[in-house]
Amino acid sequence: MAAAGSAVGLGNIWRFPYLAAKDGGGLFLVIYIILAVTFGFALLTTEISIGRKTKQSPLTAYKNVKKGWGWIGILSCVIPFIVLPYYCTIGGWVLKYFVAFVTGHGREAAEDGYFSSFITGHTEPVVYMIIFTIFCAAVIFMGVSGGIENISKVLMPMLIFMILCIALFSLTVSKADDTGSIVTGIDGLKVYLIPDLEGITLRRFCYIVLDALGQLFYSLSVAMGIMIAYGSYVPDKANLAKSINQIEIFDTLVAFLAGVMIVPAVYVFMGPDALSKGPSLMFVSLPKVFVAMGKIGNVVGAVFFGMVFFAAVTSGMSLLEAVVASVMDQFGMSRQKGTAIETVISLVIGLLVCLGYNVLYFNIKLPNGDDAQLLDVMDYVSNQVLMPVVTIATCLLVGWVKKPDYVISEVTRNGEKFGRAGLYKIMVRFVAPVLVLFLLMLSVGIL
Repeated sequence: MAAAGSAVGLGNIWRFPYLAAKDGGGLFLVIYIILAVTFGFALLTTEISIGRKTKQSPLTAYKNVKKGWGWIGILSCVIPFIVLPYYCTIGGWVLKYFVAFVTGHGREAAEDGYFSSFITGHTEPVVYMIIFTIFCAAVIFMGVSGGIENISKVLMPMLIFMILCIALFSLTVSKADDTGSIVTGIDGLKVYLIPDLEGITLRRFCYIVLDALGQLFYSLSVAMGIMIAYGSYVPDKANLAKSINQIEIFDTLVAFLAGVMIVPAVYVFMGPDALSKGPSLMFVSLPKVFVAMGKIGNVVGAVFFGMVFFAAVTSGMSLLEAVVASVMDQFGMSRQKGTAIETVISLVIGLLVCLGYNVLYFNIKLPNGDDAQLLDVMDYVSNQVLMPVVTIATCLLVGWVKKPDYVISEVTRNGEKFGRAGLYKIMVRFVAPVLVLFLLMLSVGIL
C-alpha cells in the first residue's frame, strides 16, 4: 500500500488526464498501458529487487550491487532531494484549493486570475507549503510501521473511494451547448477512450510514445530511489512478483480513473478546447467546472481537492523517506534527526520556489524549448535529465554488468514463478535503455 501510495500522486491525477486529452485520448491510453506492463514493469521490478536484495536505501544500494557504481545511488538520492521542495509547493497549492472549497469560497477560486494571484503572493503560498511539508515530515518521523504503513492503510482506501465516487458523478453530468444540444459525461468519456487518429504522423506518434514514457516516471515513482527504499523494507518471504503486479495495476487503474473523473466533466462544462489547457487544467479549468455544477459544486470540489491532497501526501512522504533512509544508511543517523534536517532544508528550498513567482521571478528558455521559472527548472533537471540518466545507468548495470539473473533470482528466491522473466531480460537489456536514451535526447534538445 505504501509503494502504491507513492506511485499514486499528482502525476496520476494532475498530469495523466491532460496528456491523454492532448495525445489522442484512447491512443495515449493504449500506448501507456503497453509501456506500463513492459517498460514500467521492468524498472519497478529492478528497483524493488535491488532494495530487498541489498537491504539498503538508494544512496548505498548501488555500490552494494557493484563496486564503482555508487554514483548512480548518489544521483538517485539527489533527485528526490530536488523534487521534494517543489512537490511540497504544489501540494500547498492543492491544500489552498481544498480550503477554498471546504469554506464555501469555490466561486472565488474559479475566477480568472485567482490562481496566478495566489501563487505570486508573498505569504499564502509559503504558509501552505510549510503546512504540507510538516504533514509529510510527521509521517516519516513516526517511522515505517508506525507512520508510512499506518497512514497508507487509511489514505489509500479513502483515495480510491473518492476517485470512484467523483468518476461516477462525472459520467452523469450534462449541459446544453450553444446549439441547444445536450452534451453528457458519456460524450466526454468517448473523447477520453476512443483513439483519435486524425492528423497522426510518424513523428507525432513518436512524441505521444515519449509523453507516455515520461508519464511513467512520474506515475510509478521509478528512477528516484523511492522504490529501492521501499524494497529494502519488503520481507524476504514476501512474494515480490505479486507485489509488483499489484502496484502496476493499482497505479494504472488510478491514472485511468483520474481521466474518467476529469475529462468528461471538463468536456461538458467547458468544451473540448478546455482539455488542451495542460498543467493549468486542475487549478484553472476544474474550479470553473465545479462552480458550473451549481450548489453541489462546492461539495464536489472539496472532495476532489481533498482526494488530490491525500494522493500528494503519500507521494510527498515517499520522496522524503528516500532521502531520510539514505542519510540513515550512509551516516548512521537516527530517523528523527535525519527527518528534521531534511525537512528544514526542504522548507528553505521550498521558500525559494514560492518566491520564484514574485521577488525571485525569472523566465528562461530550456533546451527542450519550454519557458521556465525556478520550479520548472528544478522539474526539468530532476525529471527530464537526471531520471533518464539514472534509468539508463541502472539498465546497463543490471542488464549487462550483473546480468538480469541478478534481479530474477531475487524475485524467485522463495520458489515463486516469474512469468515475465523473458520479457524482463529483453526490456532491461535492450528496449528500456534505448527508449530512455531517446527521451533524454529529446529533453536536452538533441532531437
